This record gives sequence, structure tokens and C-alpha cells, in this order.
Amino acid sequence: MSASSTSLPALAFAGIGLMGLPMSRRLLAAGYPLKVWNRSLDKCLPLLEQGAERALTPSELCEDAAVVMLCLANTEVVREVVFGPGGIVETARSGQLLVDFSSLEPAATREMAAELEARTGMRWVDAPVSGGTPGAASGTLTIMAGGREEDIERVRPVLAHLGSQLTRMGEVGAGQVTKLCNQMIVACNALVIAEVVALAEKSGVDANLLAPALSGGFADSKPLQILAPQMAASQFEPVKWHVRTLLKDLDGAVKLSREIGSATPLSGLAAQLMRLHGSQGYLEHDPATLVQLYRDSEA
Repeated sequence: MSASSTSLPALAFAGIGLMGLPMSRRLLAAGYPLKVWNRSLDKCLPLLEQGAERALTPSELCEDAAVVMLCLANTEVVREVVFGPGGIVETARSGQLLVDFSSLEPAATREMAAELEARTGMRWVDAPVSGGTPGAASGTLTIMAGGREEDIERVRPVLAHLGSQLTRMGEVGAGQVTKLCNQMIVACNALVIAEVVALAEKSGVDANLLAPALSGGFADSKPLQILAPQMAASQFEPVKWHVRTLLKDLDGAVKLSREIGSATPLSGLAAQLMRLHGSQGYLEHDPATLVQLYRDSEA
């Protein structure tokens, strides 16, 4: 059924982390030639065993690839990988596309995209994702993209192996704005779910029953069905995503709201609560640990 690798465009991927690893595995399984780079080289080993080629620097990713994909921690890391020593800018050329799955500041995304195209001709699609590691592994991510329509359509067949939904939200940066909207809803939801679980426990109600009891009602959501059982059972491992990621995105949302004169009071409060939780040693932990904020507090 699948086409041979010789008929598929060569791809490259930088950032083999919680999301990048399963995403890269899916691309390899679909038959795409794939070159990978990660700051910690050992994280690439499972992909090399699956047939990927390793790049020693980000600049090597552009040697053969039609599309170079990034899934990195934040704006600073993306800037370093693209424009730093040994970066993508050194070998990028017109006709290549950069697809960035990272969650970044929209203004910085627009600035970097303009600089990369001006210096090399390589165009940028910001394509942040939602769905977590389960979505990355199953290829059911929701992808919100910003960029030229023809560029997004060009990568749509590739992204179909990673996500079940790809929506063009507008020009470069629009995907990042949409991801911030997504994270505002997710983070505020996660915090109120933590409040609910702690309240149920302190009231003598079995918090394990909350998710099934509320299933299908107006309060139901994917975060409720995933987080409430983990919180009730104090099941914080394995880490599927990080508190620091939600905090970064909430801070980005508040910053954007200041820049454009929009009010985000609930997300501002959520950022402070997330920062408080992170300061207690939970930055690298799963957001299911948010319930500890309310268990540990004395009413």
C-alpha cells in the first residue's frame, strides 16, 4: 500500500524528545527517508535502529531534506538551532520548508521566519500540535498551522502520518497564537480539575469516580478523563508532559495579551499557580501533580 521510500521526499527532524521520538518513528514507519538531530545524541539511537540517519549538527539536516521539522523546548532553543553556529541557516536553500512543531512566541516566530527566508529562501510553517504523547504515538495529533497556503498543502501528506486534523489558521505565527489559545484552556482546565479532585477527597467522595460519573456531561473533557483518574490515584509516572511546558505557554499567552491589549485574567492567575507549583520542585513533573497544590494546603 505505501509508496517506496525512493518516491517519498526526504525529511529531517530536530528534537527527539517526548513528542519528537514517537513522531519520528511514525515517519520512518511510513517509509520516509529521515535524518535526525538531537543535542543528546543517545536519544536518537532508537531511530537509528529503525533506519534513520544521524546528523551531527543542525546544518547537516538541510543537506538532502525537502522538509526540515523541529520539535524543540522553546523560542531560545529554536533560534539557536536555526541561526546559531552549525545551524540550519548555514545550509538552508530556496525550495526547502521548515515545519516547526514547537510552541513558541508568535512574534518571535514571525521574525525568525522572515529572517530565514530573507537569508536563504527557505520558508517557514509554524505547526504546533495538541494531543500529547498518546496522540504523537497514534498519529492523532491536532495540528494548527500558520504559513502560506501552498506550503501547508505541500506538507499535508507528510503531516497526515502525525495528526488526524490539520487546520491552516492564517499566515506565519497564526498557528502559535492558536496553540496559546489551546494551552490557556488546557492549563485552566487542569488546575480546576486538581481543585475538584482535592475537594472531593476532603469531602469524603471517591475521587476515582469523578471522571466516569461526569463522562458525557457538560463538564466532560479529555483533560478530565486523563488527569482526574491520575490525580485521584496519585499516579504521576510516567511523565507524559511537563508542568514547565504549561507554564511557558501560559506566560506566552499573558505576554501576547499585553502586546495586543487583550484581557486574560484567568490565564494570568493560572500562570501564577503553575509557577507556585513549579517552584515547589514540580517543573519537570507531570501536570497530574497539580493536585498536590490543594492536598498540601490547609484550608
